[in-house]
Amino acid sequence: MRLTAPASSTTTAATSTTGTNAVAPATGRRDADGMAVASFILGLVGLLVLNVFLGPIAIVLAGVALWRGTARRGRACLGLGLGIADLLVLVAFMQADSTVSWSF
Repeated sequence: MRLTAPASSTTTAATSTTGTNAVAPATGRRDADGMAVASFILGLVGLLVLNVFLGPIAIVLAGVALWRGTARRGRACLGLGLGIADLLVLVAFMQADSTVSWSF
């Protein structure tokens, strides 16, 4: 089962000794770059709405993008920081309201 886009005409999938298709390294880097951008956007949106969901997702995506060696390292670090900030904002509003959730 392939979870990535098919290889372009310049990169081809190689067949390993086990007979399964390996994904070309360029596709993996492109996926990591996409994850870095997604973590940044989700972290930014999470400051306003649904921070209990979007914060942890942004943290995980940024961590995976950094682990895979993204070319957009700065954006992944910003996504990581914004995901942590999402959770801190949630905790601050929960402490201010003395409830488990927060509202305006």
